[in-house]
Amino acid sequence: MPLSKQQLEALRQAIESRRAALARELHDDAARMREETFGALAGPVTDTADEAVADLLSDLDNAELSRDLAELRALENAQARLVEDGFGICVDCGTEIPYARLSVQPATLRCIDCQRLHEKTFAHLDKPKL
Repeated sequence: MPLSKQQLEALRQAIESRRAALARELHDDAARMREETFGALAGPVTDTADEAVADLLSDLDNAELSRDLAELRALENAQARLVEDGFGICVDCGTEIPYARLSVQPATLRCIDCQRLHEKTFAHLDKPKL
């Protein structure tokens, strides 16, 4: 069953709200990361343990920033699909994605069955092989 106008409007608002919140968070995080130097993270007198903790904190900040950027891009793509009438259609099988799934994850590209298959197929591609 196609999405109603009310459902589409609710999803549009949810996407815009989350996109705006992510944009603010990314801006704040980027400003904080510019201000935090390695020396501030490690402390004035560093040893190898302090350096390791500072490296870990820096890596976690970068991972969070990357995750948030990916989500922001997905939300922006969802906004574009809303305008182009491709929103709510699975990119793999072409079936309609249920409103319940879209309301939880408005930027989703796949129905649940195709998402399961996608995750099984591509689950370990970016894991280090060492």
